[in-house]
Amino acid sequence: MDEAFLRHYSLGVERDRLIAGGDHLELVRTFELLAELLPSPPARLLDVGGGPGVYAARLARAGYDVELVDVVPLHVEQAREDAAAQPDAPFKAAVADARDLAGFGDQSFDAVLLLGPLYHLTERADRVRALAEARRVVRTGGVVAAAAISRYASLLDGTVHGFLDDPRFAAIVERDLSGGQHRNPENVEGWFTTAYFHLPGELCAEIEDAGLSVERLAGVEGPGGWLDLWPEQHERVLRTARLAENVPAMSAHMLCVARR
Repeated sequence: MDEAFLRHYSLGVERDRLIAGGDHLELVRTFELLAELLPSPPARLLDVGGGPGVYAARLARAGYDVELVDVVPLHVEQAREDAAAQPDAPFKAAVADARDLAGFGDQSFDAVLLLGPLYHLTERADRVRALAEARRVVRTGGVVAAAAISRYASLLDGTVHGFLDDPRFAAIVERDLSGGQHRNPENVEGWFTTAYFHLPGELCAEIEDAGLSVERLAGVEGPGGWLDLWPEQHERVLRTARLAENVPAMSAHMLCVARR
């Protein structure tokens, strides 16, 4: 695993990223999209790269049978704490790599979520391998929902927030745009960590190469996600995000829905 990636997440930055000060747009919109595709509770779900358990905890409270895996031990510890804090709706959490889900049998889940692993696997072969593992453990007809970061994310973020005034960030953006490989060599706060940023068609091609059938590709946050309008202009931002679903590269995150 990349050293910068481990250092970034071992600081605990993910614990409250989606919920500090209230539910963030990414979280609200992802759940909105998931509600349209997930089977009804008590379906069995595997949350791969589920971090500290924000999604898993809520899905468990909704009645799903949830298991979470993540490659960062701190995330698993935090997820277990959250599971213990809701004894009427617990979920399991364990350390595992998205590329090797050997602890789970073939076709053992009704749906698999990969809401983080793909953009931290910087080699295409590793991403396809993780997707193939998701395909293996999901039942025939089951859903695999995979998130990716848009190739244009740093360009848009840097434009809105002024990061492009710094030549170091401008160099990062040039690399992102040329090949999708995002690096933050000086670990500047707010500039993210080692990652891969996808083009929409590229994401779909990787999913299909893993043996899955792409059903839908949607933008998550929409253009309002860049403009710091959330949550004050809640309804406007959500309406804009829904209108822009079919232009996924306008969002920071894209969600691809596929089936085995």
